[in-house]
Amino acid sequence: MSEQEEENEKIAQNPGLMEYAHTAGGAVIRPDDMGKVKGRSVLAMRQQTDIQMAQIYQQMQLLADQANHIKKRVEISERIYSAHMSFEPLIGHTYYLYERQNGTDTLSLIGPNEWGRSKPFSRFVAKVHMLADHTWEVEYHTDEVQTHT
Repeated sequence: MSEQEEENEKIAQNPGLMEYAHTAGGAVIRPDDMGKVKGRSVLAMRQQTDIQMAQIYQQMQLLADQANHIKKRVEISERIYSAHMSFEPLIGHTYYLYERQNGTDTLSLIGPNEWGRSKPFSRFVAKVHMLADHTWEVEYHTDEVQTHT
């Protein structure tokens, strides 16, 4: 074999496709530790899915709160329509729901601070507004701090 052929045997034809450095001064090429790569990938995936699950839980909590609010509104509306009224409620007006000593309810035009010393009811239940569809918006309820629809 000639000297040129011996040199050609030592030179790589496609050095970019080799799995290792083809010259003494070339960069060290080490295969990736697939266990570490997979571990980092799984960690990143878990972090991302945890974030997404937390967002879904927040959305579920919001929906549950909205459902409870609607349920409370229905309860108050049913109490209003079963309460004693000496007038016809008008759309857009504010009314006050009270509970009497005997447990029955009364809808009144007079607010809790407008009675003066005589308070004919055992407890103030809610401040409400009649909406156009004849449902009631509960502005204030004694069991809650402040609610709005």
